[in-house]
Amino acid sequence: MTRVLIIDDSALFRKMLGKIFAEASDIEVVGSAADPLIARDKIKKLNPDVLTLDVEMPRMDGLTFLRNLMRLRPIPVVMISALTTQGAAQTLAALELGAVDFLPKPRMGADDNLQSYAEEIVAKVRMAARAHVRALVEAPQRNHPPVFKKEAAIPGNSGRQGVPGGRSKLIALGASTGGTEAIKNVVSGLAAMSPAMVVSQHLPAAFSDSFARHVDQVTAMKVCIARDNQEIVSGNIYIAPGDQHLLVAWQGRKLICRLQDGPLVNRHKPAVDVMFRSVAEHIGADAIGILLTGMGADGAKGMQEMHAAGAATIVQDESSSVVWGMPGEACKLGCVDHVMALDEIAGKIMALAG
Repeated sequence: MTRVLIIDDSALFRKMLGKIFAEASDIEVVGSAADPLIARDKIKKLNPDVLTLDVEMPRMDGLTFLRNLMRLRPIPVVMISALTTQGAAQTLAALELGAVDFLPKPRMGADDNLQSYAEEIVAKVRMAARAHVRALVEAPQRNHPPVFKKEAAIPGNSGRQGVPGGRSKLIALGASTGGTEAIKNVVSGLAAMSPAMVVSQHLPAAFSDSFARHVDQVTAMKVCIARDNQEIVSGNIYIAPGDQHLLVAWQGRKLICRLQDGPLVNRHKPAVDVMFRSVAEHIGADAIGILLTGMGADGAKGMQEMHAAGAATIVQDESSSVVWGMPGEACKLGCVDHVMALDEIAGKIMALAG
């Protein structure tokens, strides 16, 4: 039985979550709190397994409370955020502080979406109860050059692009739960002129720009949200928009991004499987496939196709993953060349890229 404490300043929303969790036989709501100070006392008394935490809170904001919590008494936390630009920035900051996952608040009164919302929040709480949560150790602030606004496609470049040394490679990386921080860890260890990287991370569309900025701050490569028909060149990272699938294709001698507004795949858009399959088809053995932490199985079958096409494949190991769902499913399919701790993946990429 997973014991949950609901922290939200809205009595209506606390009541709604209580009703949702009451329908799940394996979840027990042990209490609720209208602000972090009340929650602090209830955590000590009730010892919950998982918290749901609103970002916007009275008396103490959710991020300050989360920072103190993860530093002193780490507990799996699912953040509840507004689906806005500010909400996106706050949620990504919460994930950086150690929150396991997040879910936007539903529109109150939108009964047609309530059932799917209920299923999603229950699934995330169940997953959070099994997640690997670590105490927060904040690193000193670092200053990075502001490269986010630079144009990703370098004028004058054409043909199949590679790194110095002639080995043409494309890195295809997929992630979900825990992936926003895992991706930053990987790209922070890559050189400025590393092979181009395409990324599919499960995030809402409203979060895409904020996520790209967060990634851009930690890497020497240039980061952008992928555009349809945009040329793919080395030294650049192309992130799938939160409401479209990202594929790759050839346009003459140029490798380009293709965006596809199709149906959800594995309940996601963008889906890692969609991206990996296009890389397997168009790049084959000249690609590197990477699957990081995430709930579910998205990307496993696509990685299998990449592996069959001759691509090198890497997955994050269980001990360093927040949730070893997607990487674990790929391992079950027998299509993984390297199972590695998160901190080791960037070095392996550079070695494989020559």
